[in-house]
Amino acid sequence: MIYGVSALGAGIPAGIAQAMSLVVFAGSAQFIIAQLVAAGTPALVVVLTAFIVNIRHMLYSASLARHVQKLGWRWKIVLAYLLTDEAYAVTMQHYQRAEIESDYKHWYFFGAGLTLWTGWQLSTAVGVFLGAQIPASWSLDFASTLTFIALVVPALKDRANTAAALAAGLAALAFVALPLKLSIVAAIFTGIAVGLLMEKRSKKYHAMSEEGEEVCHSKSSG
Repeated sequence: MIYGVSALGAGIPAGIAQAMSLVVFAGSAQFIIAQLVAAGTPALVVVLTAFIVNIRHMLYSASLARHVQKLGWRWKIVLAYLLTDEAYAVTMQHYQRAEIESDYKHWYFFGAGLTLWTGWQLSTAVGVFLGAQIPASWSLDFASTLTFIALVVPALKDRANTAAALAAGLAALAFVALPLKLSIVAAIFTGIAVGLLMEKRSKKYHAMSEEGEEVCHSKSSG
């Protein structure tokens, strides 16, 4: 809904604003596009910026690949279109919690994505046609930030994930002055690097602990 209001405020016609939710279907990219259009940014820069902001979906898709690798290309196209931050979060949490190994588990992914897609299209329409009635003093634009916080926090279940999230957040702040929202790309790679490093150290620590236990057990047996 907030995006619909922002798009109209940027001078984007109502029909195109609604179409963007159908074609782009990525909240953060749509907000940035609206801001760039309002600033009179050249079209090529707008497209490039949206691409950079959405590059995180490549990481999401790589993470989900093993769960959908047996599907046909039609299913993969549909699920790729429905893949968003929220759909990824709830789907992966479901898969990890249930440890599902089924030929039909992609239906959960599809259901989550379709539900979010429907809500996104309807709320965009509400923003386009009714959003102007909402007082600016409500500061509803902060709702998107709260949404991401609600998605990330439940996923921080170990040191590696927590360290990756903190490092990515700090990197995003440190590189915020970079053009074309490149701070997001910097945050992504920083978070991945720190997460992998912490995971490697954790595995090494567990391996050493197991080795120490085996030595102690051997001595006690002797």
